[in-house]
Formats: sequence, structure tokens, C-alpha cells
Amino acid sequence: MSRTRLLYPLSAALAAALVLSACKKPEPAPAPAPPATAPEPTPITAPAAATASVTAVDLGNSVGADSRVVAPATTFAPRDTIYAAVTTRTSDAAATVPGKLGAKWTYQDGQTVHEDSRDLNLTGDGVTAFQISKPDGFPAGRYKVEVSLDGTVVQSKDFEVK
Repeated sequence: MSRTRLLYPLSAALAAALVLSACKKPEPAPAPAPPATAPEPTPITAPAAATASVTAVDLGNSVGADSRVVAPATTFAPRDTIYAAVTTRTSDAAATVPGKLGAKWTYQDGQTVHEDSRDLNLTGDGVTAFQISKPDGFPAGRYKVEVSLDGTVVQSKDFEVK
């Protein structure tokens, strides 16, 4: 056999292999790995709104520069000025809480002697003083002061005028 006879079939096989490999579809690239997911963020909850409360009510016939009653009392003379020192506190000492503080003074038969309220911005611990007086004197008897915060009675104190 001649070399040319062998060369033709080999050349043809080589050419066919080249043609087939050129026509061969490229294998698809592997799918990219799914992106790493960040952990779910922790939901941010708003801090609870600060609140205000009345912690004490003291009665007396004088108050100091800090609005606190100098000497607490429950019995007064008819011509005394009677003070109610209302101590307040906010749940967050740094927060300012708007509120309406009120004092309603009543006589033993339920008659309103005086009513007063104040719109305040309460912060931390504080004291607000309310007062009543009657130049010609209060009638002897039992009285009550009701202290309210935002329209709700939160404390009351009974006292007497003799």
C-alpha cells in the first residue's frame, strides 16, 4: 500500500474530527453559586414612650423654694393657705413628657372649693405646688383634694379645717 492511500483516510478522519469538535456546542458553564444571603435584620422596635406618674401628694401650710411642703399636715386653721405639693416622676429621667396636672379641692358636702390645672412638660423627678386660701377663713369641716394627671384622678388627700 502506498503511503498516500493511508494518508487520505487519516487526513479525512482528522478533518472530520476537527469539524466535529468545531461544531460541538460548548458545555454550559456551571451555574453560579447563589449569593450568600445576609442574616435577616433584627426588627428595630421603637423604645416605649416615656410616661409620667404622680408619686406623692403632701399637704401643708407652707412650701420651700423647691415647691415641697415644709411641714406636712392634715389639720389647718381657717385662715391658713393650704398647699398640695404634687411629686411627679417620668419613666425615663432624660425624657420630657407633656402632661396636665390638676387639683380639685372639695368641702365635706362635695361642693367644689377651687379647681386648678396646669399644662406641664415633666422631666425626671419634679414637684408642682397647688394652693387654696380664703382671706375671711374656710368654714370648719372636712375637705379633700383630688390630684389628676391628664384628666384621671391618681391620688387624693383628706384634711380638716378647725
